[in-house]
Amino acid sequence: MGKSNMRLSPRQKMINLMYIVLTAMLALNVSSDVLDGFTQVQDGLSHTNQNFAQRNDAVYATLEAAAKNNPDKAGKWHDMALEVRRESESLCKTIDSLKLAIVRKADGKNGNPDDIQNRENLEASSVVMLSPVSGNGEMLRKKVESFRGFVAPMIMDSTTRTGIESMLSTEAKRTDTSDAIRSWEVVKFENQPVVAAVALLSKLQNDVLYAEGEALSALAGAVDAGDVRVNELNAFVIPESRYVMRGNPYKAEIVLAAVDTTARPSIVIDGKKLDASSTYSFVPGKSGTYSYNGYLEMPHPDGSTSKHTFTGDYVVMDPVATVSATMMNVLYAGIDNPVEISVPGLPVSSVSATMTNGTLTRNGDKWVARPANAGQPATISVSAKTPDGHSSQVASIDFKVRRLPDPTAYIPSADSGNGRFRGERPITKAALMNASGLGAAIDDGVLDIEFRITGFETVFFDSMGNAIPEVSNGSSFSQRQKDSFRRMTRGKRFYISRIKAIGPDGIERTLSPLEITVN
Repeated sequence: MGKSNMRLSPRQKMINLMYIVLTAMLALNVSSDVLDGFTQVQDGLSHTNQNFAQRNDAVYATLEAAAKNNPDKAGKWHDMALEVRRESESLCKTIDSLKLAIVRKADGKNGNPDDIQNRENLEASSVVMLSPVSGNGEMLRKKVESFRGFVAPMIMDSTTRTGIESMLSTEAKRTDTSDAIRSWEVVKFENQPVVAAVALLSKLQNDVLYAEGEALSALAGAVDAGDVRVNELNAFVIPESRYVMRGNPYKAEIVLAAVDTTARPSIVIDGKKLDASSTYSFVPGKSGTYSYNGYLEMPHPDGSTSKHTFTGDYVVMDPVATVSATMMNVLYAGIDNPVEISVPGLPVSSVSATMTNGTLTRNGDKWVARPANAGQPATISVSAKTPDGHSSQVASIDFKVRRLPDPTAYIPSADSGNGRFRGERPITKAALMNASGLGAAIDDGVLDIEFRITGFETVFFDSMGNAIPEVSNGSSFSQRQKDSFRRMTRGKRFYISRIKAIGPDGIERTLSPLEITVN
């Protein structure tokens, strides 16, 4: 556009200047309607803050009661709630002091935030909050940041936590009238009417109290967050042992178990997870004492889990029944008598025994009794130790002690069914010639005990009927005896007599003679 050649008179220039000044004054002037609106907002915020404070007091009271009733469970959360209250009260008191300072800057030393006179004053908030000397605005911003950093991590719900962090944000911003980044305190309090500045501070108190309430609710919820919800109660009897010997105490814990049938825990025993059932069942392979350990993992309403370890032990016994013939409690002197000793319900390792008139030793799971003197009774006393460590005598049994019966002499021969020929039928001459000597043993189906032959005689008869005795070479046939065997013909017979034998008891005895017929 070209330059205008029209010249304005001095009067017209003055009128234009006055219009510009009036327009600026109108722009700076705040209407009474807007001021009244801020006043109403301030009143509403004050009422809301009172409601928030009452709600927070109720949560405090709940946490305090919980801590008093159960310090171990709720004490930690109550202490954290007290810290939240201290931080919130400190910040709200700071805000109250700033509101009072702004109002008194506008209305004088008798100014009252609840009855502001110079509501439209645009200088008081800037002077109080933005003065580099007092630094109140920066101080308030740092306190808000500290409170936000303290409270937000206590709130577990991410949506609520994000909302509170945004509500208490103190980030610097660009305004619509400037491209420069301005601090939080400048944006909030520069050129604000007194009533607006007070309303903004009340709104900040409102945000603080709301954040305090959410933090308290989170702490109150944390008191019971780890609790396991139950819908079924059962009584259980847990004995120390299912087997009790007479004379020993029976002990059992009577407990009340609470379960949630809708949320079963995971059970792991020896590294293997059980199925949906809580019953641990298996078939043991061998007897003995065994133990196991594992853990129970329980889910909680807050999504966390807790692990509870446990151990257990059990005793596996072989099926046992004791049948005794009361007339036959007999032990043989001088030899090892196998004895079985057991106490139903207890492992062999928990059983001990002693014996009179002899010795009693353990051989694995078996026992060996060796009586000393025949004709004197032997008493076996049995003691047992229960799982609780209590030991007591459970049995005392008397046995008769007898000498071993005499064995029967025999000729070792493959012609006999058991390899022992006792003259019950004719023996072949070949089998007789192959036999090295004489043996003796008790093999009646109950005992199987070899004896040592020390000597014997054979008696042959000549054609005249004369007896011809021959002496053995210890337990072996002598050469003269073997020569006599060689001269015998079919149907001839001879006798073995004066048989001497010593058994494991060390007693020498004379055995019955044998009549041998040659086939």
